[in-house]
Amino acid sequence: MKNILVKCMVLAIFGLSFSCKEKAKPESTSNAQRNEKPNIVLILADDQGWGDLGISGNTNLATPNIDAIANNGVTFDHFYVSPVCSPTRAELLTGRYFPRVGVYSTSSGGERLNLDETTIAEVFKKAGYATAAYGKWHNGMQPPYHPNARGFDDFYGFCSGHWGNYFSPMLEHNGEIVKGDGFIIDDLTNKGLDFMDRNKEKPFFLYLPYNTPHSPMQVPDEYWNRFKDKELGMKYHGEEEENENFSRAALAMVENIDYNVGRVFDKLRDLQLEENTIVIYLSDNGPNGWRWNAGMRGKKGSTDEGGVRSPLVMQWKDKLPMGKHISEIASSIDILPTLSDLAQIEMNTLKQLDGKSLKPLLMEDKPSWGARVVYNHWNSGTSIRTQNYRLDSKDRLYDMANDGGQTTDLSGKLPQLTDSLKQLKKDWLQEVMPKSKETEDRPFTLGHPDYVYTQIPARDGVAHGNIERSNRHPNDTFFTNWKSTKDSISWDVDVLADGEFEVELYYTAKEKDLGSEFELRLGESSLKAAIAKAHDPPLVGAERDRDPRIESYTKDFVPMDLGKIGLKKGRGNLVLKVLKIPGEEVMDMRLLLFKRVN
Repeated sequence: MKNILVKCMVLAIFGLSFSCKEKAKPESTSNAQRNEKPNIVLILADDQGWGDLGISGNTNLATPNIDAIANNGVTFDHFYVSPVCSPTRAELLTGRYFPRVGVYSTSSGGERLNLDETTIAEVFKKAGYATAAYGKWHNGMQPPYHPNARGFDDFYGFCSGHWGNYFSPMLEHNGEIVKGDGFIIDDLTNKGLDFMDRNKEKPFFLYLPYNTPHSPMQVPDEYWNRFKDKELGMKYHGEEEENENFSRAALAMVENIDYNVGRVFDKLRDLQLEENTIVIYLSDNGPNGWRWNAGMRGKKGSTDEGGVRSPLVMQWKDKLPMGKHISEIASSIDILPTLSDLAQIEMNTLKQLDGKSLKPLLMEDKPSWGARVVYNHWNSGTSIRTQNYRLDSKDRLYDMANDGGQTTDLSGKLPQLTDSLKQLKKDWLQEVMPKSKETEDRPFTLGHPDYVYTQIPARDGVAHGNIERSNRHPNDTFFTNWKSTKDSISWDVDVLADGEFEVELYYTAKEKDLGSEFELRLGESSLKAAIAKAHDPPLVGAERDRDPRIESYTKDFVPMDLGKIGLKKGRGNLVLKVLKIPGEEVMDMRLLLFKRVN
């Protein structure tokens, strides 16, 4: 009875309910009661629009598991993210607008978070949480930008902006190259379920940044068969042409996500952890194609409403109200302060946050909540969202309460409001945009002393001569058309500590081109090798694509052991050059993997 009374007093302090009339019982062994702090499961979709869910009113698909989060929890009706992938991820991780944190691109190093930023994983890890991320990271590949160096104990997935194959692809596990197991979203979820199982006795923070429905449009037959011949009842409203086949593939991929969200909840219930777990679901930007999105203007890449409005649903069983809708505007920068507040842990971030805790909106019936402005920016376009208005990137003003499609410009009728928002935009850009190009002069780090592996991919390299990249979108590309001894590939790298490294080269080469000799050099250190084994697999992807892709196709690259190399601390140019070409070409090159051995 004493334990129950103490528990009642503690829970009363935090405003939580507990029945204090029941008789004393032996101390429960349920996982929910063993963990004092709530677990967190944060699920992020990739390129899914606000309208791609049943709860948004879309009858083209069924998403019962995601809808159930809204029915059993809270929905933010006006939640905003960035127009593209890595900026949203950066804001979610740091609680700060992405131009502040070093992100300016979605590839080739521009997606990296500055090293003096504190991430949500670091906050929760410091508070005693087990932390894991399984999926698309997209905020830096080489340590100390790698997720393992940003607070995540365990990482499985890929660090690039997109991937070229979704069925048992080449992935990584804590830096080591591994092969995936089945369809990638199912595989990532499997890792998440295992993580929850392993950490059921302690609080955990699980980040599931899925990589669908981002193209290429690959999805298992089970889901595609529901859509391939389906007449879409709800279609894109504007003048731009909808690719209905692409839309069908995207919706099929969302139904697969929904299936996996259901699996997450099944595991939480099996582990008796649902009552002590906060589950959040959102997307990273607007839809990746012209499809039904409630008549909103814009899609991925746009700072208009349709490009930046995201679903945000959150469940914490018996703690958050069921079926509540929140109309106040909110943003990806609010995720970190909100979760820290709900979990009652100190943030101790190095920088002041732009976001604010949404806990009052979640927990209170009549919260004290002042007016605010949310900023959306990409490339040279910036728009501002207040509770009722949006000033778009061309300084046109729209009444969003009555004109969600942004059809009628009110800037002429409301000049004072327009001018005030224009000034806010100007002030914000002056405040958050980098004052110099320092972030664009960051070399790729190599050989961090605290981490075993460093990947140096083709994505981050520069081709010289006639060498070509396999696609203009660099993220999952390889180098090809290497036919001259005058051609080479280079990487601007910064070796972080002296050391000896084993080096593997991931390549393909035809039988007729065996014998090419090449050198890998950084300063005074070098390795020489020759291609002695043919490996000439076909390009893969087209046979599984439900709609033609714009990204590179890929293939099965294999590792070649180049031997050991000693590297000295400091910045330099890592160069891969050919010495002899007995055939027509040298090889196709995908990746260098450095493994620290001392």
